Amino acid sequence: MKNILIISASPRKGGNSELLCESFMKGALEAGHKVEIVRLREHDLHPCFGCEACQATHACVQKDGMAPLLDRLLAADVVVMATPVYFYSMSAQMKTFIDRTLPHYTEISGKEFYFIATAADSNRAALERTIDAFRGFTDCLEKPQEKGVLLAPGVWKKGDVASSPAMEQAFAMGRNA
Repeated sequence: MKNILIISASPRKGGNSELLCESFMKGALEAGHKVEIVRLREHDLHPCFGCEACQATHACVQKDGMAPLLDRLLAADVVVMATPVYFYSMSAQMKTFIDRTLPHYTEISGKEFYFIATAADSNRAALERTIDAFRGFTDCLEKPQEKGVLLAPGVWKKGDVASSPAMEQAFAMGRNA
């Protein structure tokens, strides 16, 4: 049994990337894994100040909702990072989360990663920019293992992905995690 943490960066409740997270979770639960979804919109996270105080103390000077999320990230065996694509990049919520891992990023070691991206643009290549940004994050970590990427282009309106083959793909990724 693996401990799976799903980070959903959709600012919309029931948004397309969040629906894929839920499908991934169903597959992972069916496989017997422990799964938690963190919906970043439900947490009070502030952008990194760039003050570098955490480099000496390994604690952020900000007193917001990030510390418990970082604890969950460190405890996870598998991390699923899901975001809608906005202007050919990840949502602000996901970027803020990634930046705020700085106090403990050297401890995020040996984890398996799955990346999920949804976009209105029907060109799959446009979504690759966001996956490259996720890889920029994991390239800074110790021994990350990229286990899967799910791109869902051409889904703009809330719920569009529900009738897409991506839903079954997300379930299968979770089932095989």
